[in-house]
Amino acid sequence: MASPPKTTPADQAKPAALTSGSVSRQVSKLTGVQVLATGRAAPERVVHNEELAEHGYDADWIVQRTGIQSRHCAGPEEATSDMATRAALHCLEAAELEPMDVDLILVSTITPDQPTPSTACHVQRAIGSNAPAMDISAACAGFMYAMVTGMQFVHNGTYRHVLVIGADMMSRTVNPEDKKTFPLFGDGAGAVLLGAGNEDQGMLAYTLGADGCGAELLQIPAGGTRKPITLKMLQENENFLIMDGRAVFKWAVRTLAESTRQVLDSTGHSIEDVQIALFHQANIRILDAAVEHLGIDSEKVPSNLDRYGNTSSASIPLVLDEVCREGRIDRGDLVLMSGFGAGLAWGTALIRW
Repeated sequence: MASPPKTTPADQAKPAALTSGSVSRQVSKLTGVQVLATGRAAPERVVHNEELAEHGYDADWIVQRTGIQSRHCAGPEEATSDMATRAALHCLEAAELEPMDVDLILVSTITPDQPTPSTACHVQRAIGSNAPAMDISAACAGFMYAMVTGMQFVHNGTYRHVLVIGADMMSRTVNPEDKKTFPLFGDGAGAVLLGAGNEDQGMLAYTLGADGCGAELLQIPAGGTRKPITLKMLQENENFLIMDGRAVFKWAVRTLAESTRQVLDSTGHSIEDVQIALFHQANIRILDAAVEHLGIDSEKVPSNLDRYGNTSSASIPLVLDEVCREGRIDRGDLVLMSGFGAGLAWGTALIRW
C-alpha cells in the first residue's frame, strides 16, 4: 500500500474553500443562569474620520463601506487590562457586589498585556479579588465562548458569581499604512456578571463553531512560535493584522444567518419572538445583511459601530451594557447574541433574560 503524501505545517494551514451548508454540528442548552449586571469602558481619546482624512484616509469610504464614524484609541500608557479593570468595576458597581464576591474571572482577548501571565490575572490584582482567573482567545467570537464557559460553572453549581470580560486593544494590531484595515478597529472593554437564575433563564440554545481552514483569511502572521518576532518580520509588517475582507464578509453573513436559524429552530421560536439581537459590531453592511436575511425588525438590532468601530471581543458586551442601561431589556425577554471572526470561529445563543 502506498504511503500517504507527507504534509507540512504550511500545507495544513492553507485555507480550503469554505463550503455552504450547516455551520455547526451541535446545538446545546445551558439554563439556570442569568446576567446579574453589565459594565463597559473605553479609552478617553476618540479618533474621528475627519482626523484620519488629514493623514490620507478616505473618510467617505470609511462611512459608506463600514458605517464607522469614530473609534476610541488607547494612549501609549494604557493596556488591555486597564480597560478590562474599569469595565469590571463598572459591572460590579451595578451589581452592588464587591470584588471579593467574584468566584471566577474570565477575560476574552486577543490583545493581552503580555504573553504571560494572563490579562485576567492582571485584572484580578487590579480590582482586589482573589478569584481564579484565565484568558480565552477566540477573537471576535471570544465573548460568546467566554459566556458559555462562565455559564457552565454557574449551571454546575461550582461558582456563584462569574465575571466575564471581553476586552481588546485593536489599535495596537493594525498597520497605519493599511488604509483599508486601519480605520475599522477601535479599543474597548465590556463585562457581565453571571449568577444563578431560574430554570427558564439562560441559554435556551447555543452553538459554538470553528473552521480552521479559514485561518489565513484573518490573522496576525508573526509573534507566535511559528513565526517569532524578528527585525525582518517587523520590517515586513507581519506583526500587523491582515484580512481578506471580501471572503470574511461573505462567510460572516452566511454564518450569522445560519447559526441564528439553528438556535431558533431548536427552540421552536421564530425571529419575531426575539426582543433584541446583539451581533458582533464588525461592519454595518454585515448587520444590514443580517436584518435582511433573517427578516428581523432593524429596531431590534442596536449598533454602536459608528462610535466604537470593531472592538473584537468587546463589541457585544459594549452594546449590551448600553442597551441594558437604556432599559431596553426586561426580565423574560428573548435576547439573541452572535459573535464571529478570526479562527474562523463563531458563537450564537438565544438567551432568556
